[in-house]
Amino acid sequence: MTEAQSDDAYLLRPVGRVLSPLTDAASAPRQGDEGAPDAWLVFDPQVERALGDVRVGAELLVLTWLDRARRDILTVHPRGDETRPESGVFSTRSPHRPNPIGLHRVRVLAMDGLRVRVADLEALDGTPVLDVKPVLGAAGER
Repeated sequence: MTEAQSDDAYLLRPVGRVLSPLTDAASAPRQGDEGAPDAWLVFDPQVERALGDVRVGAELLVLTWLDRARRDILTVHPRGDETRPESGVFSTRSPHRPNPIGLHRVRVLAMDGLRVRVADLEALDGTPVLDVKPVLGAAGER
């Protein structure tokens, strides 16, 4: 390993924030397709060119930093259902995990400069956006 690879810390800089009516984790849906309201991704001006090919109708994977999640939880009852046996967080979609990175599949509804309106985002208002990637189609469509 090189010295750079042996570091235990990595610097992540948000590229934007979520603007959503969801402000309380207890009232937010567990997954975006379970009733999440439309939300905006508001990007920093420094990444404006990165939005150049994002279009209405596109499906995106949004990676977020779940800044209000706990990092010391390693097992959970899936979906908070105490009748289910505990599972390791790596086999669940729990926001509570050692590195609370959120993964959200969304659909672009509108574009307005540095703002992208999306459907199916269950992230809370103010959540940092780390990255955005396209949902890939079949191998022949890439």
